[in-house]
Amino acid sequence: MKAMELPQNKYCSIARSLEVLGLKWNLLIMREAFFGRRRYAEFRQIGVPTDILSTRLASLVEEGLLERRPYREPGERMRDEYVLTEAAHNILPILAALTSWGDGRLPTGREPASLFIDEATGQPVTLGFADGNGTVIDPERVRMVYGPGATRPKD
Repeated sequence: MKAMELPQNKYCSIARSLEVLGLKWNLLIMREAFFGRRRYAEFRQIGVPTDILSTRLASLVEEGLLERRPYREPGERMRDEYVLTEAAHNILPILAALTSWGDGRLPTGREPASLFIDEATGQPVTLGFADGNGTVIDPERVRMVYGPGATRPKD
């Protein structure tokens, strides 16, 4: 049986998310899209091989995270650009969490490569846990538990 067919993975939100976002290059492609990159040549600049880039872009379109839109430069042939969808914006907290973890645990000795700001004020924002009243909770106090839809592994 394949790992993703096991009940504890099949019904797990994390495992299902990794089927889309866990493929090598997908999160870096999404990072570039959030930086405003839209065109194939721009995505190539992250070092992804061209055959893989085509496959990854197609899968992100299929999953509804990017939308393919045709464009044409004067004197050029028709090409596609890739635009973030509304669903893609739900990935931003994932990128923020990975950025925070990487900056804290794997420092480069340089300033952060990515910042997250409030678009209206330009002020930096941070990602965190909040309770139902909006009170920020220290991550040390948060634990993960099985939800009602979970299939627990047999001990």
